[in-house]
Amino acid sequence: MANHQLDARKYFEVGEGSTGEYAPAPLEEEIPRAAGKGLDGIARAPEMDRHEHIMAIRNGDLGSLHSWELVTAMDGPGTRMTVFFAGCPLRCLYCHNPDTLHAREGTVATPEAILDRMGRYKAVFKVTNGGVTFSGGEPLMQPAFLAKLLRGAKEMGIHTAIDTSGFLGRNLSDEMMADTDLVLLDIKSGLPDYYERTTGRALQPTIDFGHRLSDAGKEIWARFVLVPGLTDDVDNIEAAAEIMKEFSTLTRVEVLPFHQMARDKWESLGMEYQLRDVQPPAKEHTDLVREIFRSHGLTTF
Repeated sequence: MANHQLDARKYFEVGEGSTGEYAPAPLEEEIPRAAGKGLDGIARAPEMDRHEHIMAIRNGDLGSLHSWELVTAMDGPGTRMTVFFAGCPLRCLYCHNPDTLHAREGTVATPEAILDRMGRYKAVFKVTNGGVTFSGGEPLMQPAFLAKLLRGAKEMGIHTAIDTSGFLGRNLSDEMMADTDLVLLDIKSGLPDYYERTTGRALQPTIDFGHRLSDAGKEIWARFVLVPGLTDDVDNIEAAAEIMKEFSTLTRVEVLPFHQMARDKWESLGMEYQLRDVQPPAKEHTDLVREIFRSHGLTTF
């Protein structure tokens, strides 16, 4: 049964969040280039003045990142280098990376530095049928930067995936789509009101983006996070399955059980965590939800 006191929309009542591209506020001094934030092994971006910095962001010559990691059996097929962008227009109540919500709090990097690190794993990607996944945060908040990474990866023959909510799907140009092999599309709820309470944003842009991907022949993996009291009403699950069925290029659905591993992150950031008392779903409950998706003809894990 849904708990209607849980509501992500309250985060935007105080003006938090963004609905478009990352655009830094003008800075009075040169931009500091601190190491940190999980970008070990990535070359530091050069120092520049305010105008140079703004133009570099606009042209995709700089991006705001949180971290990167090498993972297997996650974020797409094979062994993958997952690059986490900083900044997200949603405020999902169960977000497990709340430290990626604000682009200005990320670490600045150049596309060349990321591509250089990516190229070092080409042999691993080839052997494991892996590649690179751009996640976050929301990578489509920084489309110019993402475009350069996608193009560079394809020039190296590396499989590319984007992990996105789809809310900013309009930011993915046709050229960027041509350089994208797989989209991990988060269908966070199937009913519009449930979706808005879960994320603070509207569902329709994600649906529209899924149709656009299907029309372009792009493979989609859908993800649904099962949160007791938030996303687990049967009507909401059935509606999510109905949406997914409309995407002709969808090949896989992942039902991810909610966990509490991010609770300390929220609290350390001084953010209200509305799900602090929510228990993870039982295995039997998760298995039952997977069966609902399978009953709609969807290959589900």
